[in-house]
Amino acid sequence: MEKLIRMFPLLLLLLFPTFAFAGHDYGQALSKSLLFFEAQRSGYLPHNQRVTWRAHSGLQDGKASGVDLVGGYYDAGDNVKFGLPMAFTVTMMSWSIIEYGKQMAASGELGHAMEAVKWGTDYFIKAHPQPNVLYGEVGDGNTDHYCWQRPEDMTTDRHAYKIDPSNPGSDLAGETAAAMAAASIVFRRSNPAYAAELLRHAYQLFDFADKYRGKYDSSITVAQKYYRSISGYNDELLWAAAWLYQASNNQYYLDYLGRNGDSMGGTGWKMTEFGWDVKYAGVQTLVAKFLMQGKAGHHAPVFERYQQKAESFMCSCLGKGDRNVQKTPGGLIFRQRWNNMQFVTSASFLATVYSDYLASSGRNLRCSSGNVPPAELISLAKSQVDYLLGDNPRATSYMVGYGSNFPQRVHHRGSSIVSIKVNPSFVSCRGGYATWFSSKRSDPNLLTGALVGGPDAYDDFADERDNYEQTEPATYNNAPLIGILARLGGGHGGYNQLLPVVVPAPKPVVTKPQPTPSPKTTPPPASWSGPISIEQKMTTSWIAHGITYYRYSTVVTNKSNKSLNSLNLSISKLYGPIWGVTKSGDSYTFPSWLSSLSAGKSLEFVYIHSASAADVSVTNYVLA
Repeated sequence: MEKLIRMFPLLLLLLFPTFAFAGHDYGQALSKSLLFFEAQRSGYLPHNQRVTWRAHSGLQDGKASGVDLVGGYYDAGDNVKFGLPMAFTVTMMSWSIIEYGKQMAASGELGHAMEAVKWGTDYFIKAHPQPNVLYGEVGDGNTDHYCWQRPEDMTTDRHAYKIDPSNPGSDLAGETAAAMAAASIVFRRSNPAYAAELLRHAYQLFDFADKYRGKYDSSITVAQKYYRSISGYNDELLWAAAWLYQASNNQYYLDYLGRNGDSMGGTGWKMTEFGWDVKYAGVQTLVAKFLMQGKAGHHAPVFERYQQKAESFMCSCLGKGDRNVQKTPGGLIFRQRWNNMQFVTSASFLATVYSDYLASSGRNLRCSSGNVPPAELISLAKSQVDYLLGDNPRATSYMVGYGSNFPQRVHHRGSSIVSIKVNPSFVSCRGGYATWFSSKRSDPNLLTGALVGGPDAYDDFADERDNYEQTEPATYNNAPLIGILARLGGGHGGYNQLLPVVVPAPKPVVTKPQPTPSPKTTPPPASWSGPISIEQKMTTSWIAHGITYYRYSTVVTNKSNKSLNSLNLSISKLYGPIWGVTKSGDSYTFPSWLSSLSAGKSLEFVYIHSASAADVSVTNYVLA
């Protein structure tokens, strides 16, 4: 036994490497997340560009078509400007600011967030030169993916693709209308003329989308392989109407949601995902907000059906619905292997805002398992954010530049090739693959704040540049995240989420670097009170290979005067081995040698990991 104990630290290192979880600096993560958008900029970079390894690019975009399409964002690790995910990115950045601009202002990041939105909307204004014309893509994914070049060196085709009445794209036009409408709210106070211009474009784009109906990828066929519109366009039409109502308070758009909610799927689709393609859960969340604000009027019965579906989504994310989202063993929401993190941040954002809507209206979430307090939705969002920032079985931060262990070989042309400012020598189309893509070295340029695709269904992750499913970042991963980070970092802020939105004017704030928080080794107080008590304490600690490990003892006592015949414990935030209880499904029960616990008797179990104490609570028990 003594030999086994001496061997244990080495065994633990092999099985559970480097867990050192402390509280996260959400303000720092927010600052870094916003930097990522500057790395994704196309066009002429401004004088205040902070990501200095980038330079001007795409300066001839649109010229061959007789239109100025310089600007906008590259969506991910390539050099194509895809309109649908770019518009969704701007919508979600705007929504983040609308809900949590006050917290962003307090942290000094509101100005940067608004600049990130404006970089997108300035481009959309250019891309919408006529009421019924919208340019939806610049570049071709097929030729672009054949090359590995810095955006500053692009030799690939920069053809511009558009939708118009003969070649419609209601999903693309609808999402862009939503982006313009949401952004108009962001700039209403600080730049009212610009806000009015955005709203005018939003009106026109919605009319275009609604009158000339069709899927955009049937018109811009080169997008099918990369951003195919699987869900069609009904969700984008409802989404755009919801944002136009919020931006304009025009009854027409509220009536549109009421008249078309059933026929367009707003009240029918019970969703377990939300993202650049499928907007139903977002629509349902916004309409539920209108209902809670008392704006539904005679549409209340329809809006209640929207809300039922919104709450179904929230319950499924919590694992308390009739069709729940999948999660990894480490607790991360999992939808698909390819860039799963986009679904994590989008779902977490909806959970965050809906929690605040519920709290503002003084009501609980209604799940099939019963009423759930709003705080559980915030806890869910926090758990997802903490996971992606490093609280996971690999102790890996999936945000580049945050923490000490993050991806070093990101699937991203700009970050993986030496900066043109360091070495201006031209990087050829295929030469980039031979020299830079195949390199096993870390990226020469740090893609600060980029949220990569993330781990697989089993929490596994390979930090390899050719592993694009896991190591490629995307703007729409970060866009919802900035809102959650602002909320977690700044708290609720003491205002009612259902009151009219007033985004504060941005003020330049000098942010001082925050010291890295120290690990917490004091166990939390007992999370259960009643006939069964739970007491935790740390009994010893040691350092092995630079990592501090802690041994925790947990004592469960039957304080009743009856025998405890059955017990189920919930143990979360457990990152190491455990002895003295038996795992049964998602809970823990008596060890095999114990069938009951007499009155006044105690059961002790122990676990070891390099983190704060696990959360232990009683989920079910039976007294004789």
